[in-house]
Amino acid sequence: MPPILILFFVVFGLNVIPAFAPPTWMVFSYIGFRHGDANVFSLAVVGAAAATLGRVTLAKLARSLIRQRFMGERSRQNLDSIREHLEPRRKLTFGVFLFYAFMPLPSNDLFIAYGLTTMSLPNVAVPFFIGRTVSYSFWGFTASAVASRFTFDSDSMLSYFSLYFVISQILLLGLVFVFAKIDWRVFFASRRLRWLKKAPGQPTAP
Repeated sequence: MPPILILFFVVFGLNVIPAFAPPTWMVFSYIGFRHGDANVFSLAVVGAAAATLGRVTLAKLARSLIRQRFMGERSRQNLDSIREHLEPRRKLTFGVFLFYAFMPLPSNDLFIAYGLTTMSLPNVAVPFFIGRTVSYSFWGFTASAVASRFTFDSDSMLSYFSLYFVISQILLLGLVFVFAKIDWRVFFASRRLRWLKKAPGQPTAP
């Protein structure tokens, strides 16, 4: 299999995993360290396309599995209020995802939360692709420049499974839970945070 296809499938797989996958920017840092003569920008475009497709797939899985099978009707209606509030503000959504895609931050929780709202996925796929192309290029070129000047163990530096990483992933998944539990209609109406209450006479739903 050509290396470019291997890169595509590796990045796609990392971005479908809902939690505890290594950040994709480390892949491009590794390429920069190990293969400084590679066409970093072309690889970044391929990686950004794979990452975007993977995150969109993750959002669709969150929609079809978590929302449809594990969330109660009241929770779904609560998330629908987010869609009603944000759909007329597409430029805001575009800007938020573009800014986030520039950052070396995990985006799994962001796409899971977005998928739960059932909003249009192309609206966030485009800015995410643009941002990831830029950020992956940056990490690849930066790593290549550093590797040409210093000698060190890149495998050690690119180790991701640290205590910090595990804690951050747990906290981010906790934020998704909180995201689904906030009463968004109350928040948009009065800017007050309130926990979503279950409907009278109904059992507790996730």
